[in-house]
Amino acid sequence: MSMTGLDAFDTTVHKTNRWLNELNELAGWDSKQKAYLATRATLHALRDRITVDEVAQLGAQLPMLMRGSSSSPGSHGSSAATTSSRPSAWPAPSSRC
Repeated sequence: MSMTGLDAFDTTVHKTNRWLNELNELAGWDSKQKAYLATRATLHALRDRITVDEVAQLGAQLPMLMRGSSSSPGSHGSSAATTSSRPSAWPAPSSRC
């Protein structure tokens, strides 16, 4: 039976859980929240250091839930020059990560 009623959602939830479970196993953790925050911080750091094309290629390989939600350029205090080179589908870095 479908968890959400939408195959696309069920697939991304399943893939995201597999990623987080594997990270927990590799890191010796037992918290999906910790695995999610570590993954999110890593993706933010990568996003800020690679080209737009590389960001697009990386994002295409991620489960939909790991791609993040939309954010507007400059929403985290960066200059327009740095945010304009980044796809808007990637979330802005968070100071909490």
